[in-house]
Order: sequence, then structure tokens, then C-alpha cells
Amino acid sequence: MEKTTTGPQGSLTIRTLAMPADTNPAGDIFGGWVMSQMDIAGAIAAVERVRGRVVTVAVEAMTFIAPVKVGDVLCVYTRIERVGTTSVTVGIEAWVRRNRLDDRQQVTEARFVYVSLDENGQKRAIAAE
Repeated sequence: MEKTTTGPQGSLTIRTLAMPADTNPAGDIFGGWVMSQMDIAGAIAAVERVRGRVVTVAVEAMTFIAPVKVGDVLCVYTRIERVGTTSVTVGIEAWVRRNRLDDRQQVTEARFVYVSLDENGQKRAIAAE
């Protein structure tokens, strides 16, 4: 995944407010909370692409760039990077708007891999677009 300096790459998939309940002892937002928001956004993008159920099977190249602070608006952007026979790789970037203003800063980037499943929980081939 190439580092972005001009702005977010992909589609804005979710936005949420970082709250005090999600902090670590240092007062920053837990990395696990950020990662879970990214997984939710990635799954939304994957479901839309495969038109069905998906599960997370891997997280690749997770990089925490800057801390998320209480009061930041976390904006998660997604883009489909690869579609295989049964899996889809989603590039994900998390950006924050500090103090709920337009001052954006990238805080995290990663690739998540999802597998398409049928109604019985078995791998399902992904149809071509």
C-alpha cells in the first residue's frame, strides 16, 4: 500500500467519533478500537463487491501512523485492491478530523482480506463484475 500525502484514497465508508470510553491509560484511543472500525468498513466494502456474506481471514500491512485522540472524527476509506476466486483484498485508510474540523490527518493504513461465504458458511466463488 502506497503512503498518501494528498488525501484519502478510496470511498468514505464509515465515520465515527472517538469517545473517552475507547482510550488507553495514556489517554489515546486504543489501536484495537481503530482496527475494529477498519474491519467494519472493510467488510462493508467486501460485502458490496461480492454481493453476499464475508468473513475476515487476514490483516496485512497494518501500520499505525499517528494516534487518535478523544473527540477526533475517525473517517475510514476503502478500495477494492484484488478480487480472487473466493477472496477479496480491501485497502483501508483511517483519517481523523481533529477537533471535528476539516484538518485531516492519516492515522492508519492496512489491507484486510475477506473470504466470500455461501448461506452454509462454505467458501463461495466471487462473480465477475
